[in-house]
Amino acid sequence: MLNDGNAAITCRNLWQVFGSGSEKALADALGESGGNPEAATLQLQKTGFIPAVQDASFKVGDGELFVIMGLSGSGKSTLVRCISQLLPGTAGEILIEGENVMGASQKRLTSMRRNKMGMVFQHFGLFPHMTVAENVAYPLRVQGKSRKRRLERAREVVALVGLEGREDAFPRELSGGQRQRVGIARSLAVNPDIWFLDEPFSALDPLIRRQLQDEFLNIQGTLRKSIVFITHDIAEALKLADRIAIMRDGKIVQIGTPAEIVLRPVDNYVREFSRDVAKGQHAKVASVMKKGSGPCGPDNPGLTASMTLDTALATCMKCYDPVPVHDSGGNVVGTVQPSDLATTLQADTK
Repeated sequence: MLNDGNAAITCRNLWQVFGSGSEKALADALGESGGNPEAATLQLQKTGFIPAVQDASFKVGDGELFVIMGLSGSGKSTLVRCISQLLPGTAGEILIEGENVMGASQKRLTSMRRNKMGMVFQHFGLFPHMTVAENVAYPLRVQGKSRKRRLERAREVVALVGLEGREDAFPRELSGGQRQRVGIARSLAVNPDIWFLDEPFSALDPLIRRQLQDEFLNIQGTLRKSIVFITHDIAEALKLADRIAIMRDGKIVQIGTPAEIVLRPVDNYVREFSRDVAKGQHAKVASVMKKGSGPCGPDNPGLTASMTLDTALATCMKCYDPVPVHDSGGNVVGTVQPSDLATTLQADTK
């Protein structure tokens, strides 16, 4: 369990209700319902208000990659805009490294966005008249850094996202994946402590998307930022996340590791998300093993708690000898190594 001392972000009972007079309406609804969020939500909806985020509470650890996912309209993008205070939030608390930003002055929020937060959105938002280096350096220009320092830092982060040699290109000369890399580099220019990404890869072709996901994981492995990443794609969430929060109709319905989401969904909504997921790729041996040193057989294939189930199964099957394969008439036509069955399936689903 995270405590506030090692949490980069803490959300407590956060609401975002749209409609004129929403603060009073929410307070009245909570009061009349005895603080029951579900009853308060129904009352708000009956009176014409839209509770886009409902009583959300969670923490993001220092260096954690926390993914928020859900269907379109589930409230995930509204939630991340509340955390970053692009939307003020109707009620609750949002602590950024222990500082409550709900109700903070515009001056303080501007300072935090310039120095502490990085943001990447689905649409690249690059300046067409600026080069790659100038686009990436723009946040440092806003900070008042010298041109020399700006361009030095721009070259560093451009290389980090794999665009070294393209510093002088203009956005129109880049592919969609390259432009998104520029957007990522620009958000990293100020070396933010906290990084918000709202469906940054969803507009890209599948192959480019997978490549950028891999690049993103490499960057995170190097920098260890505290990240809130929004997606509607369960495969992307499972690939990237340390933990996942799944939203439905403005509510967080489950928070867990990828293995917990896949193996122990709390309801049919979450179960439907992971129905077609190859569970063995995401669940680890630690999630199914019995702790302690119980009775074991003679074989020791060298399993580790961090192995995926697919890898563990393929490793175990190496302990077994080849078995015969028959044709429709019962004649032996070949042999197969059991481990080859597992490794072939594993390769096909990557």
